[in-house]
Amino acid sequence: MLKYHCGEFKALTFFDVTHDFLTSKRTPRTYLEGCLDQITSKDDEIKAFVTLQPEAARKLADESSKRWANGQQLSAIDGMPIGIKDLLETRDLPTQMGCEAYNGYSPKNDNALVSALRTAGAIILGKTVTAELGGAHPGPTRNPFDLDRTPGGSSSGSAAAVAARMIPVAIGSQVAGSIIRPAGYCGNFALKPSQGGLHRGERQTTSMSTHGPHAGSIEDMWLVAIEIARHTGGDPGFIGLQGPSTPPVSVKPNRLIVLETEGWAALDPKTKEGFSRLLSQFETNGITIIKRSMSQLVEELEQKVSCAGDIANSITGWENHWAYRNLVNRAPEKVSQRLKDTLAIAESMTPEDYAKNLLLREYAREAHKLCSPLADGIITLSCPGPAPIWDGDQDTSHLISRPTGDPVFNFASSILGAPCVTIPMLSVDNLPVGIQIITQREQDYLATSLAKWIHETIPTVSIS
Repeated sequence: MLKYHCGEFKALTFFDVTHDFLTSKRTPRTYLEGCLDQITSKDDEIKAFVTLQPEAARKLADESSKRWANGQQLSAIDGMPIGIKDLLETRDLPTQMGCEAYNGYSPKNDNALVSALRTAGAIILGKTVTAELGGAHPGPTRNPFDLDRTPGGSSSGSAAAVAARMIPVAIGSQVAGSIIRPAGYCGNFALKPSQGGLHRGERQTTSMSTHGPHAGSIEDMWLVAIEIARHTGGDPGFIGLQGPSTPPVSVKPNRLIVLETEGWAALDPKTKEGFSRLLSQFETNGITIIKRSMSQLVEELEQKVSCAGDIANSITGWENHWAYRNLVNRAPEKVSQRLKDTLAIAESMTPEDYAKNLLLREYAREAHKLCSPLADGIITLSCPGPAPIWDGDQDTSHLISRPTGDPVFNFASSILGAPCVTIPMLSVDNLPVGIQIITQREQDYLATSLAKWIHETIPTVSIS
């Protein structure tokens, strides 16, 4: 089990070593072997990966090594070993989606994102564990900093693999909080792009789903995201992620809005104290902090997102329920009770319920736009405290609804369709707790640049 000390833990990075590739001081092949050694050492207990393809990866790493030595690298991420959440199709590995009904399923084609990564020279090392169909029913993955705790979900394996220094980057996906929350629990950087910012491929899934990277550094996070966007663009109807194909620059925020969301009531006292100390550090550095009591526009935004969880769950449940119904009809014994419970709630809805929640979502987005002149962005927590303990279902007649942790701080940015970046800035009892920077839609690069300045400038806070 790894030890976590906020501000001292050193994650695995890729961009930081690429200058050695040009001189062959190091090569993508030697870098890959270090990743494979770490996987061999740690993954038996962490269980981040579903499948691996080490020999295919070694061949690709050798090809990348030759390109770097000749100064002909395909991109800044050429040779980077990457894990892919097992919801996304891969032509050379099964895509089983954490669901027994899909055991052995091989689609024989790549998701658009995976195709883009291959074009940029990245190495698809393996598939990472997901909660069942990206929902609530967890896989076997454990938190690298406390094996009794969840890594979060549904991007469980992606978050844990990066946190355990097995790989520098892994791809996650989010509808409610499945990128940001596990990254917060595992001390990663992660980007949930603007809605539509990265093309989701043939399976567009729900209207709030996004794909994004977990990473050990902001540089790796951004470079992976922008390389994907360069080759795929955004979802149909969206222009896609915009910004330079170089590492992000630091941008100091002048003003930041504190967004409490409905998560404020769920905060444990230590995390609340740590966040308060962190906000004081911002003010010491000359940044104006705007709270709901200081602005009617912020108060209105808070009110509009006060039921973000219900909005998100209702919209997603309605959009998924036909697919879930077909799956349950086809293989009822191969899906979890949690999925069946979700289906039952969705089937109690009407088209009018769905329309009402779409309208509430639009009201929240309008309130967010109105706050744009007030500040450079929003700051809030990525999770309501350290990752909760999870030792499996002890009583199957009374299932815990959120075994991978509460996404209460993630619902707001999800219904807003806004980009957010989580940064490892807090630790509570030597466990990671992330903070989020949220900007307006299509301001992904700004969110990344603000996050970079914060991480480089603001001292981390540890609470015991």
